[in-house]
Amino acid sequence: MTSRKRVISIFLGLSMATAISLLFTFTHVRADEGEDLAKKLANPVAALISVPIDFDTYSDIGPTDQGERWTLVAKPVVPLALNPEWNLISRTIVPYLDQKDIVAGTGSQSGLGDFQESLFFSPAQPKNGLIWGAGPIFLFPTATDDLLGSEKWGIGPTGVVLKQEGSWSYGMLANHVWSYAGDDDRSDISSTFVQPFVTYTTKTATSFTLQTESTYNWKNEEWSVPVNAIVAQVFKIRSQLIQLKAGIRYWADSAPGDPEGWGFKVGLVLLFPK
Repeated sequence: MTSRKRVISIFLGLSMATAISLLFTFTHVRADEGEDLAKKLANPVAALISVPIDFDTYSDIGPTDQGERWTLVAKPVVPLALNPEWNLISRTIVPYLDQKDIVAGTGSQSGLGDFQESLFFSPAQPKNGLIWGAGPIFLFPTATDDLLGSEKWGIGPTGVVLKQEGSWSYGMLANHVWSYAGDDDRSDISSTFVQPFVTYTTKTATSFTLQTESTYNWKNEEWSVPVNAIVAQVFKIRSQLIQLKAGIRYWADSAPGDPEGWGFKVGLVLLFPK
């Protein structure tokens, strides 16, 4: 089965399963509870256990712009209270990729990509209305295929700062990763990731987000700038709190070989409030 057919089959399967679940098990969340959860999800260092799962599609990849890729990425977030003043927030990125024709003559590949682990030390309470966190980020060469990962170990700093005022949440998450070990035949990594974002949350727990997930490659001196517009809703399926989200992506700038044009993204977040 081709990557395109896999994408369509998985998307239709998820859509049908979700529709059936909603039809028989959908329940509303209390307005105040839902709005509070939606605002916490707009905060990358909120003290809330959650498991976001994102599905994204990409096209026009590679030297000939003929490549395609879809990704299914789990991003579990686990907060730990160190003491009454400080929290430690663990954010892990676990990607599964399926791609074809990225490099001419290599065919298709499917499997795990490289894992990332971010640790944010964050004050338990905002100061002057500001919420922030900072710590290290680690890159692990966990890809199950050479063409799905960097084959490099990496490390660097990461941080986030935001403000939440009424229905609005706005701020920026950023990190920089340098490679320090790995396959000598693969390119070294020096990459900056910048994610400014703004989210408006309604009283009914609907969130509207505009963000970019920009990356600057210091080795090639090239930017990649995808812009995402996302709509999300918090509700319950039986007793499980969940947020469903869907959106579109446009590549405002692309480095050679990176995706171009339009794409779509769907996802869900499993919520486990204390």
